[in-house]
Amino acid sequence: MGTTSEDFFIEQAEIPARALKLQLIRVPAYAPADYENVFRVASKEGAQALLARIPPYAPSAYQKQFVELAAKNRLPAIYGASSYVEAGGLISYGTERKLMFERTAIYVDKILKGAKPADLPVEAPKDFALVINLKTAKQISVIIPPSLLARADKVIR
Repeated sequence: MGTTSEDFFIEQAEIPARALKLQLIRVPAYAPADYENVFRVASKEGAQALLARIPPYAPSAYQKQFVELAAKNRLPAIYGASSYVEAGGLISYGTERKLMFERTAIYVDKILKGAKPADLPVEAPKDFALVINLKTAKQISVIIPPSLLARADKVIR
């Protein structure tokens, strides 16, 4: 297993990628200055889609910059937070920040009331949302299957 959450994420993403005979290309982007390079490398390598692992707490201007580059490059991208789809991204699947903040508040409350952090269980997210932006799909000529639309928690038209 890798040494960082990024390494772990990549290792976990490689499992289904191998099963689907897909090749993952890792392009680090730690700041908005790196975004253009992501799309340069994706184009050079012939990428057909992008799994964007950008923090959901990135400022909205950074999110908008990234989704605009994806649209400009006509590269379908999936994000881990719905805020990217609301900013014009194609698809997101992940936990909602609001729910994570609520769970964090519960932990803070327990700690302030005397609980030892080491005694509190580690929780994995339980609620995930699939959000699809049909305006973006049309803009980049991607057809979203009706079966996927039917499973979406939110569709932006």
